[in-house]
Amino acid sequence: MMVSNLFTSLVALSADFMTGSGGGEAAKAAGHSHQVATETTLLFAGLLVAMILCLALEEKLHAKKSVIVGLFAVVCLFVGDAFHLLPLGPIVNAFGEQLHVPVYIPAIDWGVIAIILGSSLFVDITSRSGLFTWIAIKLTKGSGGDPLKLLWAYGLMTVVFSAVLNNVTAMIIVGSLTAVSLDKLGRNRQLLGFLMVEGLLTNIGGLLTLISSVPNIIVGQTAGISFVRFFVVASPFVAVATVVTLLMGARLFGIRRLDSEEEKAEAARLVAGFDENDGIESRGFFVFGAVMTLLFILAIAMTSITPVLQDLGMGYVAMAFAAIMLIRYKAVADKFYEALDWDLLAFFAGLFVVINVMEHAQVLALIGSGLELIIGLGDVAGPGAVLLSSAFFSSVTDNIPLAAMLAKILAGLGTASDSPLWWAVIFGANLGGNLTPIGSASTLVAVTIMHKHKLSMSFGGFIAKALPYAAVQIVLAVAYVLIFLR
Repeated sequence: MMVSNLFTSLVALSADFMTGSGGGEAAKAAGHSHQVATETTLLFAGLLVAMILCLALEEKLHAKKSVIVGLFAVVCLFVGDAFHLLPLGPIVNAFGEQLHVPVYIPAIDWGVIAIILGSSLFVDITSRSGLFTWIAIKLTKGSGGDPLKLLWAYGLMTVVFSAVLNNVTAMIIVGSLTAVSLDKLGRNRQLLGFLMVEGLLTNIGGLLTLISSVPNIIVGQTAGISFVRFFVVASPFVAVATVVTLLMGARLFGIRRLDSEEEKAEAARLVAGFDENDGIESRGFFVFGAVMTLLFILAIAMTSITPVLQDLGMGYVAMAFAAIMLIRYKAVADKFYEALDWDLLAFFAGLFVVINVMEHAQVLALIGSGLELIIGLGDVAGPGAVLLSSAFFSSVTDNIPLAAMLAKILAGLGTASDSPLWWAVIFGANLGGNLTPIGSASTLVAVTIMHKHKLSMSFGGFIAKALPYAAVQIVLAVAYVLIFLR
C-alpha cells in the first residue's frame, strides 16, 4: 500500500509540472491553466536550442557550464515574466498556509540537489576511513591486475547499484572506487574509458526495476505495470545492453586483457605489493564507515517503502548520512564543504529553472503534440518512432515531465496496458540520457569526476564518444520493443 501511494503521489507531482496548452490530446494531458501563443512557445524553444549550442561550445566560450546555464536561467525568468507565463504569487502548502517564495525556488528539484550534495559529502568523508581503498584493492587483487576484468567488475557493479540506489549515488561511489583501483595499477590513462562506460551503464541499470527511476514509476503506474512484470520484461534487455556496452567500451577505449607474460608478471608484482590495510588509520572508524555505507545503501534502496523516509525522500537520507559522518570531523567540516563541486550544483539549479520556464512556455507540450502524431503511425512505426523521439527529447530536457506528459497522452488515447508504446516511452526516456552529458544527472556526474581527475571532456567530446554506445543501445531497444513486446 505504501509503494502504491508513493507511485500515485509521484504521478500526481509530475502531472502538476504540466501547465498550459499544447494541442489535441497533448493539451488535455498537460491540464492547461493558461493559453500560450505559438510564437511565444517557439521563442522559448529557440532559447533552449541556444543554451544547448552554448553548452556544446563551452570550451570555445571559455565558460563553465554553471555560468552558461545560469545566464540562460536569468534570461528565461525575465522573458517568462514579461510574457506573464510564470506562476507568481504565494504557494499554499499542505497545511493551507501561504508561503511567499520566489518563483525560481520551487522550480529547482531540491531532491536531486540534496542527493548530489549529501552523497558527495558522504563518499568524501567515508573515503577517509580507508573503506573505498580497501574495496578497490580487493577488487583489483581479484582481477589479478587485468584491466578488462576490472572493467567488467565495475560495470556490473554500476548496473546493480543503479537499479537499487539512484543513478547519481551509484556513479559517485563506483567512480570513486574506479579511480583508486586504476591509480594503484598505474593505469590512470584508462580512467576516462572506465568512467565513460560506467556513466552510460547507470542509465541502463536504471531500466531494471519499476522503482529504479522516476520515469519508470510514472509510466509503469499509469500503464498498470506491476513490479514483477516490469523486471521480467526489462531484465533481458538490460542484460544484453550491459554486455554490449562493456564489449564496446573495451574495444573503443582499448581496454584489453593482459596477454604477454611480461604484462602479467608486472601486474602480479604490483598486485602482490598492494596492502588493503594501508589506508586504514583507525580500525574503529573503518568498521563504522563500512556499517554506515551498508546502511546508506539499504536506506536509499528502501526509501520508497520506509515510513517517514518515503515522505522526506532520498535527498534527506543522503544529507542525514553525510551529517552523521561529519561528526567525526566537526572541527574541520569546512574542508569538506570546500571540496564540493559547487559548479555542478549550480549547473543543476540553473538547468532546473530553465526547464521549469520551458514547461510554462509549453515547449514540452509542443513536443508532446508532435509525439502524439507519431503515436498514430501504426503498430510497427509508432512504437519505434516514439522510442526514438522520446530518447532524443530526453537528451536535451528533463525526462520526468516528458515521461509524465507522454504517459498521460497514451492513457488519454486508451492505450492497452500490454501495448509496446508504454515500453517505447520507458526505454526512450531512460536511454536518451546517454546521448548528451545533460541528458541525465549521472552522466553529468561522470563528466565532473573526469574533470576532477584532470581528464578533458567537453560537451561535444562527450557526445562524440557516447553516440556509438547510445545508438547501439537505442537500436537494441527498438528491436526489443518491436520484436519481443508486440
